[in-house]
Amino acid sequence: MIDGKSILVTGGTGSFGRAFIRTLLTSYNPRRVVVYSRDELKQYEMQQEFTDDRMRFFLGDVRDAERTRQAFRDIDIVIHAAALKQVPAAEYNPMECIKTNIYGAQNVIDACIENEVERVIALSTDKAANPINLYGATKLASDKLFVSANNIVGSRRTRFAVVRYGNVLGSRGSVVPFFQKLIREGATELPVTDERMTRFWITLQQGVDFVIKNLSRMHGGEVFVPKIPSSRIGDLATAVAPEMPTKVVGIRPGEKLHEIMVPADDSHHTIEFKEHYVITPSIAFFAQPNYLVDGMSERGTMVPEGWEYNSGTNPWILSVDDIRKLLDTATVERRAI
Repeated sequence: MIDGKSILVTGGTGSFGRAFIRTLLTSYNPRRVVVYSRDELKQYEMQQEFTDDRMRFFLGDVRDAERTRQAFRDIDIVIHAAALKQVPAAEYNPMECIKTNIYGAQNVIDACIENEVERVIALSTDKAANPINLYGATKLASDKLFVSANNIVGSRRTRFAVVRYGNVLGSRGSVVPFFQKLIREGATELPVTDERMTRFWITLQQGVDFVIKNLSRMHGGEVFVPKIPSSRIGDLATAVAPEMPTKVVGIRPGEKLHEIMVPADDSHHTIEFKEHYVITPSIAFFAQPNYLVDGMSERGTMVPEGWEYNSGTNPWILSVDDIRKLLDTATVERRAI
């Protein structure tokens, strides 16, 4: 699926893009790998590190439809990772978030169809399921755009899918680096929003591997959701700093007590596989695939009606020791990027 192909990553200088591209270059044999992003400094720094002659760098913004169409010429696979992701920033700057996460998503879709890109995966977030903040709402809109795009491609080869997963352990902007920064600065306690709060967790490499595998699994129109563990925020703080007390500061605007990746309202069109779930389209396509059997010949079964994938009721809850092991794994992965 990857060998011999030209692959473009929007937002390719971010944490996911760097890990994804390193995996492509070390474990596969792509013909060309294109980074499409708007930050010239990050591109310059990445060029010093990724010196492989298969690498290409395009400055541009997904908000710019014409530049996006130019960048996508002769591309076989697109991974759409560009987004504005900070929940508070989105609340204070709503139109900026909408321009990138919704209008930018439509520009990516149009560019992929026009250039007959073969396969497209858009990265989503658990906050897109039953969203209560603007960021989640824009990502839900983006998910809907990518799913419905399969209905307008006509005879062209382009197929679109979405990958939705939880918090990336140790990524920039996540709670673990924040805790570690406070500890380095001499904090005497760690702020915890609510001891009952839970979150889904995945390591960066696990996210990369899941996306790559779904390029082979996808028919078009799926929202892929991995089976991953949850943890309580209080246990996470204990794992990071066992001897340090915590202070409950309350849930911030736009936050949930527990996150959802598959809402109960989607249960009637959700399929369970061994390693993941698939939310199938709520609309019928002209050529309707058999989503119960994926492109890798894996077979799934429908989940019970009313079932929900919730971080608070997830049976896979990490202990403090489990969290420490996962943190160690995430640290090793990040050093390799």
